[in-house]
Amino acid sequence: MLWPGTLIGAGAGFAIASIPGAMLGALLGQALDRRLQLQSLGHLRERLGGRAQLRNDELLFVLLGRLAKSDGRVVDGHIQQARQEMRSLEMTESAQKRAIAAFNRGKSGSDRLRGYLRRLRAQPFAAEGVLRACWRMIWADGRVGANERELIAQWGRWLGWTPEQVQSLSAEHDPHRKPLVSSATAYKEAMLLLGVTVNSEPSQIKRAYRRLLSRHHPDKVAGTGASLMQVREATERTRELHSAYTLIRERRDFR
Repeated sequence: MLWPGTLIGAGAGFAIASIPGAMLGALLGQALDRRLQLQSLGHLRERLGGRAQLRNDELLFVLLGRLAKSDGRVVDGHIQQARQEMRSLEMTESAQKRAIAAFNRGKSGSDRLRGYLRRLRAQPFAAEGVLRACWRMIWADGRVGANERELIAQWGRWLGWTPEQVQSLSAEHDPHRKPLVSSATAYKEAMLLLGVTVNSEPSQIKRAYRRLLSRHHPDKVAGTGASLMQVREATERTRELHSAYTLIRERRDFR
């Protein structure tokens, strides 16, 4: 992790008083990093410009706002989807006001989001919830634009997801998704769901399945203080994972 205050303090101290100055400057910079919870040089510029650090719920709506504006114009579908996200999260009136402000802030595209998203990697359930909400916003106008696809792929990397895992979430929220018409299609979607490929070894497939199952188990999700809706989503996700793993295991003939 980059600690900007520490680096700047050490550099300035070294220029003034060589090694002793660098040590003192680093200590002072470290204190600044901790006090302001700075994560990057971009974050430092935001704070110096008077922009407050984003809370997790505000971060989500900044992301949604950026996606809505990314292809040039925010349409009614985007606004309705943002409101739906607020209802799903059972936000209070004050929280809704912060979310609206964050959504509008996101439309400007001026926030540096890498540090925020990299910190969210330590909360895999929250990270997945963010990506799912982003796909719902992307599909709110019925299509996926190039800028939207590029943004969510980049955010997924910062959250520690592979491109295949990020893309696998898209189909679940695609309003034009058609029912499975062949076993070949079902097999392909099952692999996307588990984030594996036709070349993955059975041991890799098993690990991917167990990792995802552990992440989405309803009991584990409930223990994080998630809402009832989130627990229901986790239960459905667990069923989908089990069905996908069973299909792949039968097709590949392993136990």
